[in-house]
Amino acid sequence: MKMLNCIALTIAIIGAINWGLIGFFNFNLVAFIFGDMTLFSRIIYALVGLCGLYLITFYGFICKEETA
Repeated sequence: MKMLNCIALTIAIIGAINWGLIGFFNFNLVAFIFGDMTLFSRIIYALVGLCGLYLITFYGFICKEETA
């Protein structure tokens, strides 16, 4: 589980950096590297979204630790 958590967190951080680049500089790193909405770039976006959904479960871990 720890490896899955690290992978999900890393992918989410990459996605957050990409969104930061889009917001600050109007530069989409994923589109720059993999092309604009190619199959591979869509897979990257999907993985970032899935990792974000998975990381929502971290709230459960945090709440359990605070009540213990």
